[in-house]
Amino acid sequence: MKKIFNAGLLFFSLLTSTVMSNAQTPTAIKNIVIVHGAFADGSGWQAVYEALTKHGYNVTIVQNPLSSLADDVAATNRILDKQDGPVVLVGHSWGGSVITQAGVHPKVAALVYVAAFVPDVKETTLDLIKTAPPAPENGILPPDEKGYVYYDKQKFQAGFAADLPKATTDFMYASQGPIAAQSFVTPLTEAAWKTKPSFAILATEDKSINPDIQRTMYKRAGAKVTALAGSHVIFMSKAKETADVIELAARSKTP
Repeated sequence: MKKIFNAGLLFFSLLTSTVMSNAQTPTAIKNIVIVHGAFADGSGWQAVYEALTKHGYNVTIVQNPLSSLADDVAATNRILDKQDGPVVLVGHSWGGSVITQAGVHPKVAALVYVAAFVPDVKETTLDLIKTAPPAPENGILPPDEKGYVYYDKQKFQAGFAADLPKATTDFMYASQGPIAAQSFVTPLTEAAWKTKPSFAILATEDKSINPDIQRTMYKRAGAKVTALAGSHVIFMSKAKETADVIELAARSKTP
């Protein structure tokens, strides 16, 4: 009888230990929402999408209208509303400003900035652009007569995607998404990085957003930074490494 009691006690102890261990083990977030930047669209994220979905993540890519900060935030919120649980919200370039504003959504558990802007409340994206001189390769043009900003064809590869083949960058130029100039001068009213854990990829060879600006923004936000050698579209040239950082963010926050 004593042996049976001791065996039962041992089983109960092991069961309790297993339950407690599982309760204390962080559960990876499974929903990833990606917000593209200006002069681009969501299709450039295909390799990252494939890497993440192979590991069981549910990935959704927002197609921004690029018509205003409010419009892009609204497009992002529509996608966030449809997620079935906590989300890692990822933003590239201008998309960083969008996720900074939209990231206060209750489903957002963590933020990932990829060669991205990280504004503060009352700050505009243009305020950040002006904090360091542009690279000679930078091809962002002045607004056209309708108030939209395009990237210069002659500088597109060198300034935007120098580590990609010319055939690829020619297509990217032809399919670029121009952005309304008013987007860059609209102050933010929220800064999600103040309350949500942040991760960031610093593109050390970026000619569109000065890497020094990236360093300063990421430091202010308290982001966990991963530096990768590559162009502004680091998510294309270093897709696996980009996916790894997103997965790190997903594993680092318990829903």
